[in-house]
Amino acid sequence: MAEPIRLPPQPEACELCARPVALTRHHLIPKALHDKAYVQKRFARHARITATLWVCRACHNQIHRLFSEKELALIYNSRDALLGDERLRTFVEWLATKPAGFTPRH
Repeated sequence: MAEPIRLPPQPEACELCARPVALTRHHLIPKALHDKAYVQKRFARHARITATLWVCRACHNQIHRLFSEKELALIYNSRDALLGDERLRTFVEWLATKPAGFTPRH
């Protein structure tokens, strides 16, 4: 029998802005694309399922505002790649200075 796939445990703070707030799981390889051939060729099943970040709602919303699901799967599929985008990095650096209860308006 195959070993069950375990997802990374939830940290105490957002893995992007480091604020200690309620977190959501961001799938670095969007679940909607897991059955696409171009995704299956690049990423093993285990990687598709476990490649996640725990992020706050504000960071999560910003990720999905900036990038299409295909861009997320093919280019921005790691924390470093996400933060390599100046638009997201600037937002995260700005948000990191805000208190835990702060919610940006968009």
